[in-house]
Amino acid sequence: MIYLLLLPLFYFSMLVYFRIADHYQIIDKPNGRSSHSEVTIRGGGIIYLIAALFAVNLQAQYWLPLLALFIIGAISFADDRLTLSRGIRISFHLVAVTLLFVYLGIFGDYPIWIIALLYIVVIGVINAYNFMDGINGITGTYSLVVLAGLQYVNLQQIHFIHADMIWLPMMASLVFLFFNFRGKARCFAGDVGSVTIAFWIVFLLMQLIINSGHFAYILFLAVYGVDAVLTIIHRLFLRQNILEPHRLHFYQVLANDQSWSHLLIATIYTFLQLLIMALVIFYPTQFGLLFFISTLPLVLVYVLAKPKLQLKEE
Repeated sequence: MIYLLLLPLFYFSMLVYFRIADHYQIIDKPNGRSSHSEVTIRGGGIIYLIAALFAVNLQAQYWLPLLALFIIGAISFADDRLTLSRGIRISFHLVAVTLLFVYLGIFGDYPIWIIALLYIVVIGVINAYNFMDGINGITGTYSLVVLAGLQYVNLQQIHFIHADMIWLPMMASLVFLFFNFRGKARCFAGDVGSVTIAFWIVFLLMQLIINSGHFAYILFLAVYGVDAVLTIIHRLFLRQNILEPHRLHFYQVLANDQSWSHLLIATIYTFLQLLIMALVIFYPTQFGLLFFISTLPLVLVYVLAKPKLQLKEE
């Protein structure tokens, strides 16, 4: 029953936020690097912080990772409004990830070099997820299917967390998509949305991997991972600053150079990730083989197709 009550509550919370955003001009203005052409409300991803408020009330035992989520979400919302320096953002990211590691028991169970590597990987994944949020529908649909896969594993195979901790961000994603999965989106997620849901998913994945001992679940982010990593390599090859805005992601080339529908691209990315998750869930095997089977086709498509699809050199 509580889920039936929360969905309309989430919906009306978004309507309230739209009024606030209109009043304070929390908007996204298109520029030369954007994949949209109209002024749109920014920060609609605040719905994930609203979901986290209910999560901490319903499942108080997760207060520490949820506190970390609020920290990283709050600084991301401030950045949407004020455009903070990278130093400030990364400091808050470090604090949030540290709290997450404390909850997961990372500091007591792993050597220092692995902990240092985990900081780099986790913060890298969160920022890569943020970079992938550039067209209508992609963050909401991709997050929804990843969360659905995690919930299936949680309910049918390995119980690693209370189901509310997955149902709530799934409902938030559905409400967000109602306003974002459109040819003309009513709102964008903003950093508060993409960073917050990225942190939530990373928390769930780490909890699952620790409980199961299987690293193959990291492939639940394979599609985003291949696009993000290969784009970074591409930009390094071009001697570009990888922290600056750009339009070199594969999905951006499809949207901007080839004029593909944003919603079609988002659907394709989500469907490909769904196929990979099904492979991990229903055909478990050695991690190396799964990694090879799932990522090699994506790498080949990226490397072979992208140069032909680009209309101009960035």
